Amino acid sequence: MASDQNEIKRYVQERYGARARGVIELSDSQCDTDGDAGCCGPSDAERALRLYNEGQVAGLPAEAVAASAGCGNPTALAGLKQGERVLDLGSGGGIDCFLAAQQVGEAGHVTGLDMTPDMLELAHKNLATTGLKNVEFVEGEMENIPLPDSCVDVVISNCVICLSPDKDAVFREAFRVLTPGGRMHVSDMVALSPDGPVVTDAEAWVACVGGAEDKSVYLDRLSRAGFVGVETTDEDLRFDSEGVSLNVASVKVVAHKPD
Repeated sequence: MASDQNEIKRYVQERYGARARGVIELSDSQCDTDGDAGCCGPSDAERALRLYNEGQVAGLPAEAVAASAGCGNPTALAGLKQGERVLDLGSGGGIDCFLAAQQVGEAGHVTGLDMTPDMLELAHKNLATTGLKNVEFVEGEMENIPLPDSCVDVVISNCVICLSPDKDAVFREAFRVLTPGGRMHVSDMVALSPDGPVVTDAEAWVACVGGAEDKSVYLDRLSRAGFVGVETTDEDLRFDSEGVSLNVASVKVVAHKPD
């Protein structure tokens, strides 16, 4: 089982690393130093605008938008407050970290965690263009978060936990690093029945479909990790190119660590 999990992680890391390198290469060859929005292809911009409002995207580095592979906007419903400390699991190019940083202000702090060195390189490059001083990016796996106990107020994540082959470990670690009374707001992919996704090969896993599991199982894992008040909203069904249901949907999930 461990070898299978390592193989999944390796494949995910390779594919998202390639995505980051592609964005960096496009940026270096086509973008002005002021972060012109032309760095982001039309399909990337259109997809981002389905998840974020135009004002949010307009204020972000174009490379952060281009690297985004999320299925939601976890900062939109997280109710982030000034001074809060936020951890983004699987932060990628940094899009949700930058949005969160604006909401928590100078008194707050945002940490982006990612296991892919190329994505971290892109995130640091994007951070340098934002001027934000309350964001940092660290390398690590969400199954073993390199942060101390009870160090953040909010955990967010955008279509990343479904990529993990050990979701129990992810939720245990998220619970550990949250302060008492802290909360978790994620957008993620889940299966709509115990039968799971229609496709489960490696490509489907990287596309956030193959790793989606039955919603009730997913939510039970959160409860077993210690979370309370676990709820989901806004199911968005997913279909293949021919309009056939993949038996998965993106959902918004909220869970709380008891006081």
